[in-house]
Amino acid sequence: MNVIRFSWIPLLLVAGSQSTARTIQVPDDFVTIQTAIDSSQQGDVVLVKPGTYFERLTLNSGITVRSYGCDVRGKLGLDRAEVTILDGSEENADKPGVTMAEGSVLDGFTVTGMGKFDEPTWRRHWDEQGENQSHDEIGRFGTPGIAISGVNCRVINNIVHHNGHTGIVIQGKEGSKCSPDISANVCYRNMGGGIGSIRGSTAIITNNICFENFLAGIGHNNASPLVTGNECYANVRAGIGVSNGASPILRSNRCFGNRRAGIGIRTGAATRPIVEENDYYENAMAGIGCAEESAPIIRNNRCYRNQLTGIGSDFASPTIINNHVYENQKSGIGISNGSEAVIIDNQCKENKLVAIGIRDGSKAFLKGNLLQRSEGMAPIIAVLEQSKVTAVENEIIGGGIAGILNQGTLIAINNKITGNNGGNGILIGKDASVTLSNNEISGYRNAIQNQSDKNSSE
Repeated sequence: MNVIRFSWIPLLLVAGSQSTARTIQVPDDFVTIQTAIDSSQQGDVVLVKPGTYFERLTLNSGITVRSYGCDVRGKLGLDRAEVTILDGSEENADKPGVTMAEGSVLDGFTVTGMGKFDEPTWRRHWDEQGENQSHDEIGRFGTPGIAISGVNCRVINNIVHHNGHTGIVIQGKEGSKCSPDISANVCYRNMGGGIGSIRGSTAIITNNICFENFLAGIGHNNASPLVTGNECYANVRAGIGVSNGASPILRSNRCFGNRRAGIGIRTGAATRPIVEENDYYENAMAGIGCAEESAPIIRNNRCYRNQLTGIGSDFASPTIINNHVYENQKSGIGISNGSEAVIIDNQCKENKLVAIGIRDGSKAFLKGNLLQRSEGMAPIIAVLEQSKVTAVENEIIGGGIAGILNQGTLIAINNKITGNNGGNGILIGKDASVTLSNNEISGYRNAIQNQSDKNSSE
């Protein structure tokens, strides 16, 4: 006979009040937004009706501060954001317009007047294309419109403009993860950048519009966010700036009409962004510019109608793969000042000068590129000033004086070079060094023109 024994374990019921999330309305329940926040607990929603509130806010953990209304579009952003305004101009305060907390949400406000917007200074640097701006301001936390420091939160649907420093700043904090969601905001005419990621932060920055900011539209300094679907235009510096060890992923962004590059990458070998599937066009300098030992991966981008080079490298080590580079006012891809570049499977068409230029003692490996220009006297590939190039399996169409002009060291293997019944397939300058093998050359006055007895040929 089996004896079933029951061991009764007392069930401890913990009695107590379980808080229920509340909706606190401003100005109905509290006259100011901050007093409503001070009374809130995690899970509460502070719902703010239209009006101008002369306040600077510090949020509590886990609360939502939201403007009243639905998501109807206004002139710049959501209509409810345009009519619900946080204005810091009447407060003599040296703190951000909004300081975010862990798990908090800021949804649908205009944030302005947090520090002075200096119109004459902005205008002067606009005219100078940012050439004389101090780099000390880049990567500084300052007094932003919206501040995120070492917390995870959401900043969405806000309009941040005419503040004395960067619109939205995200900074990491030792021992804390800082991966906030920054999406669907409009940041313009701030005296820093539109959005700044600094000090190890790893934000997700999506679908924002940043224009006419004093620095970059979106800037990165020692931070590695995911940056997708943003539009950055008419900023005094680059549309997107990456520096000082930053390694963001930049994908599907549009940068156009900026006073410098579409994207500028610089300052140190640890600066290694992945730049892919973006559009950079009609910028006053390069579409993509990398410098100062940076080592980006640049792939599957479209760079066109920029005032200088489509993709430029100045003392940097880029990997440039499968980009479409066309109708730029200088070269398609320009490699200079001791850069070392890998350039594979790109299409460079109808750039005003060379398709690819390598100069100033630089080194480059070129493979599988399609390089074409219908008119003009410049060569398609120019190897200048003691530079060293290996060119393998490229297709070169057109060219003025040459398909390839070599004044440095060139190894050319299995390239197809087709001209327009003029110039030279390969023009070898005096004192240049060349090794040629299995190149198919047609349509030029001379297949190979050798100006020096020191050259070797195929």
